[in-house]
Amino acid sequence: MSATITAPRQRGSFRLRLTNRQREAVEGYICVSPWFFGFLIFTAGPMLAALGLSFTELRLNTMPRFVGFSNYATMTKDPLFWHSLAVTVRYTAVSVPLRLILALAVALLMTRSLRGIFALRTIYYLPAVLGGVPIALLWMWVLRDDYGILNYLLGVVGIHGPRWLDDPSWAPWSLVMMSAWNFGMPMVIFIAGLQNIPAQFYEAAAIDGAGAWQRLRHITLPLLTPTTLFLLVSQVIASFQVFDIAFIISRGDGGPVRSTLVYLLYFYRQGFGYFRFGYASALVLVLLLIILALTALIFRSSSLWVFYESEVR
Repeated sequence: MSATITAPRQRGSFRLRLTNRQREAVEGYICVSPWFFGFLIFTAGPMLAALGLSFTELRLNTMPRFVGFSNYATMTKDPLFWHSLAVTVRYTAVSVPLRLILALAVALLMTRSLRGIFALRTIYYLPAVLGGVPIALLWMWVLRDDYGILNYLLGVVGIHGPRWLDDPSWAPWSLVMMSAWNFGMPMVIFIAGLQNIPAQFYEAAAIDGAGAWQRLRHITLPLLTPTTLFLLVSQVIASFQVFDIAFIISRGDGGPVRSTLVYLLYFYRQGFGYFRFGYASALVLVLLLIILALTALIFRSSSLWVFYESEVR
């Protein structure tokens, strides 16, 4: 006769058993939790605070006083609000297409099998790494009317260069040139889109006798439209938020004659120059609504010009 001895269960020991799917879900939540809490603290929190402050009058040494929609009513009668919005819209309308065209043109060259192509990609991408402030300082040296290299080169061929940074007619174009030169990120995304186009399409077109322009028009550009849609939305958003280069070249006042007073620079002057925090909060919320409306408009129009390979038309 044999006896079975069972070890007593230890008190306080508890083990949670999870299925593989539940374990993967927990690991996923742990991985995204830093971003989620960062979003709550640094994005959602300030947005909600700005929403509340936009209905108040708040200055540096005063307590917030509820004024309802007074800040928004003031905005409609503020000529500088409309001026800064017009400057930003013109800047976006010119700089975004120019930047995307340059990025696509360089991306088409960078996908060729050339010697040293990876070094060239790095060189073209460098402006995206440097940031806006170094680029603006470099361009200020290039565009100086007295000893700038651009006017020097124009003088060599007998052209008297304009005052790029001091003439109200030319300063906005200087802003566009600085922005268009920074096409590194769109270029990289276009390269990825070009590499995802199946080579069979080009081979079939070559057999049918299609030339380089026909292949670009009927294969490359249509199949790149999803990539172009993404870049168009992201670049429009970034252009409406331009601040650093405008701040540097105008020394913070939007000059000359407010020709470079973009929207965020006007917001900065109202919030941190005149300490009108309530009015500045209303300005930034209006900008958010404008960006949301433009994004919705672009997506709404995408059904007319965006082609997906899986679609049958």
